[in-house]
Amino acid sequence: MAAGRNVLALDVIWSLNQPLTHETHIRVRYAETDQMGIVYYANYFVWMEIGRVELVRSRGLNYKELENAEGLFLSVVDAKCRYLFPARYDQEILIRTQVHSANPRMVEFAYEIRSVNPDRLLAQASTKHVWLNREMRPSRLPSQYQYLLRPASV
Repeated sequence: MAAGRNVLALDVIWSLNQPLTHETHIRVRYAETDQMGIVYYANYFVWMEIGRVELVRSRGLNYKELENAEGLFLSVVDAKCRYLFPARYDQEILIRTQVHSANPRMVEFAYEIRSVNPDRLLAQASTKHVWLNREMRPSRLPSQYQYLLRPASV
């Protein structure tokens, strides 16, 4: 039992040393664009999911393991995106993701979607999620995981 606590303590220390903002790079694929070579607006939400999953993974939490081990699912209840400039075919895109706010029942992520060259802010966005159990009823994230989703402002 003491060894288990030591492993958890090391996980906490490791997680606290991880960056609070995660950056993911992607390249715009042809299939993501319209006839004019501009990214279709809904694809920004797919990119936000990519950024969110990679942020959570970088903090040592795996969605699939959480679903299997704890029976918890993270459901989107609100999503917003403010489009500033269009992304275009073959551009390198940076998705900057952070936890904006969190409590045991909810987590909100904030995103910046940027072009790399030229460096330009393309969109600002947020998604709000609630934890659900296997019966799709609201639930709570167990305390042993909460430090992994601490907000960037902490």
